[in-house]
Amino acid sequence: MDDNVGQVRPKDGRTLRQAQGRLWGTAQLHLCFTLFGMATPQEVEVKFLVSDMKALQRKLEEIGFRCETPSTHEVNTLYDLPGQKLRGKGELLRLRKYGDKWTLTHKARGLPGRHKSRGELETVVADGKAMDALLRALGFAPNFVYEKFRSEWSDGKGNVVLDHTPIGDVAEIEGKSRWIDRTARALGVSAEQYVTKSYGELFSEWKRKTKCKADNMTFRECRGCAKLKSADFQP
Repeated sequence: MDDNVGQVRPKDGRTLRQAQGRLWGTAQLHLCFTLFGMATPQEVEVKFLVSDMKALQRKLEEIGFRCETPSTHEVNTLYDLPGQKLRGKGELLRLRKYGDKWTLTHKARGLPGRHKSRGELETVVADGKAMDALLRALGFAPNFVYEKFRSEWSDGKGNVVLDHTPIGDVAEIEGKSRWIDRTARALGVSAEQYVTKSYGELFSEWKRKTKCKADNMTFRECRGCAKLKSADFQP
């Protein structure tokens, strides 16, 4: 069978296999969008630590949010190339299992500011195990796993997610910048409480503070270690 049968071709007529050389050493999925002439979606969000999850849920209901997805188990695996090329550029490639659903996400380097802003490309994956095998065949390897239980809330304009993680409870507010600030104020969260670090960064700081020996942010590996506190890191 012709190896080119069924392959997607960029506008210049090359197959993706022929374009693979250009994909290495760049933001792989972002370059795919460039080849197809598509704009990269931007993710804008902030995190904050949660001391009382039930109180936060009540407050969300009071200000008009509805729970769209109840607390659901989520497992995230980050992949990288030899030499941690993606990490070195501030990028990540993530395979996520949320309940029974799988997604593959590439995130570009974040932009500095009060809110965390970075290009994000995401697609639904039908078979997570097959995608893992495909990524490994392309030279990627898992380098960090983090899990949590996440519920999703929305007011129709943006989203708030509530995460119960092995290192503590965290919330994220995602939407347009002004909406994020309005929502945070309505929840009693000040700009000083904003956290723009990734879970990988939070985990590294937590490990340094607690001396926990866990390699991954999983409930099994973090069992018995102290929880994250606001004094444990600089926002």
